[in-house]
Amino acid sequence: MSIIDSQVHAYEANTLKRPWHTVPNWPEHVTGDEMVAAMDKVGVDGAIFISAFSMYRYDASYAMEVQQAHPGRFAIVKPVDPDDPAVEDVIAAWKAVPGAVGIRIMLTPELKRDPESPGIDRIARAAVRHDFPVNVLCWGNLDAGTTLIDRHPDTRFILDHLGILQPRVPPAPKDAWADLPKVLELARRPNVVIKVSGACTLSHEPYPFPDIWDPLARVFEAFGFERCLWGTDWTRAFAVVNYEQAVEPFLRTDRLSDTERAMLMGGACAKAYRWSPKRG
Repeated sequence: MSIIDSQVHAYEANTLKRPWHTVPNWPEHVTGDEMVAAMDKVGVDGAIFISAFSMYRYDASYAMEVQQAHPGRFAIVKPVDPDDPAVEDVIAAWKAVPGAVGIRIMLTPELKRDPESPGIDRIARAAVRHDFPVNVLCWGNLDAGTTLIDRHPDTRFILDHLGILQPRVPPAPKDAWADLPKVLELARRPNVVIKVSGACTLSHEPYPFPDIWDPLARVFEAFGFERCLWGTDWTRAFAVVNYEQAVEPFLRTDRLSDTERAMLMGGACAKAYRWSPKRG
C-alpha cells in the first residue's frame, strides 16, 4: 500500500533570512531533506506538507521550495488570510503552484474569527471554483467549524486533527476526548473528511498508546475509512511523540484489517487531495 501522511510541517532554522513569527517548542529545524529522511526510515511514501502557520503565517514560500526539491514526496497546503481583500486572487495564484493541493483556514478560539465573516465566505467559494479542499483547524472551537461547514455545503472540508484540541506537551488532559460527540456529529455532513492526525498525543498510556483505539473506532464507524486520513502532525507533536512512534502503532495494530489500514494510511488521503506520491 502507498502510505501518505496527511499532515507534516517542515521548516528552516529561525534566521533573519526567513524569521519565525513565533517560536514553538519544536526542534530547531526539520528541513525538507530531514523530513524525507524521517519518512524513509519508517516507510512513508509521501506527505501533505502544511505550511506552518505558527512560524510562517501566510507565507508558504518554504513549502514551495521543499516541494520543488522533492516533487514526488510532498504536496503542499497554504494557510490563507480571511482579512486579505485579495484572498480570492491569492487562492487563484496558489492553484497554479506545482504541488498545491489545498488551502487552510485557522478557526482556533484565540483568533476570535467569525465563521460567517465575508472573508471566510470568499475563501470557501473560491475553494469550490478552484477545486481545492479547505483544511480547517477549529479544535476547541467546533461550533464555529460546524457553522462554517453548514454555510458552504458545496465546499470540501478536511477537519484537522480529529477536531480535538491536542497537547503540545505531555500528559494528555484527563478529558482529552470530551469533544468527540461533536466530532461524530460532523460525520453527518457529506462534504467533510477528517484527519486522524496527532491521535497518539491524546493517549494516557505509553507507547504504543493502546487507549487511542476505542475512541478512534467510533470515528472510523461514523465517518467510514474512506473519509479518515491518517497523519502524524509531525513536528507539532515533537514534545509528545517522535515520528516513528506516531507511525508504527497504525502499522502494527490488530485493530485494523489490511484493507482498512490501506485506506486509512493512504487511500483516503489520495482521494481527498487528488494526489499520490511517486518515490524516486
